[in-house]
Amino acid sequence: MSNLAPEQLVIVQKAFLESTFGFLTKGLEGIQKVTDLNLQAVKSAVAENHDAITKALSVKDPHELYASLTRQVQLTADNAQSYWRHAYETLSAIQTEFAEDAESQLKAFQQNSQLFFDDLSKDAPAGYGTALATWKSFFKSANDASSATFEAAKAASKQVVAIAENNVSAASSAATKRARQAVVAVDSVEK
Repeated sequence: MSNLAPEQLVIVQKAFLESTFGFLTKGLEGIQKVTDLNLQAVKSAVAENHDAITKALSVKDPHELYASLTRQVQLTADNAQSYWRHAYETLSAIQTEFAEDAESQLKAFQQNSQLFFDDLSKDAPAGYGTALATWKSFFKSANDASSATFEAAKAASKQVVAIAENNVSAASSAATKRARQAVVAVDSVEK
């Protein structure tokens, strides 16, 4: 007879629920961080556009208007670059937390399943040794496969993060460079 008592099943179920709610909580915290970032960006954009329009309406010289609008383009490009940098950092942190939690949950599951089969093997009636060894081998293979799959997914997600980081950096740099070139062109026309 197995030593696996109903109390142990309840403990396992509670641990599963705790980990599930932990993932949900982290997911909601991540959504909140992204939402806060978006609200901050919108508030900032509204204030900056209000200032830009107010300045544009008070300008009397067309060159000064063009220069003001060009500087606004530069500011917008800088703000977009800052926004995407913050968004990337936030999403990267969330992804890292999820990966770490998933890895610890996977390791805990693997250890618990190993302990379960070890405990089951101790109390197995005569003649069930081969069946238990087969099940134990199956679960070991499944654990090894899940570990390999997790490691491959982890490597792939790191690659995706690196590619996203490079794309954000390249796009931001290009936008900033174009905006600066426009400001320089306006400044040279004004002189």
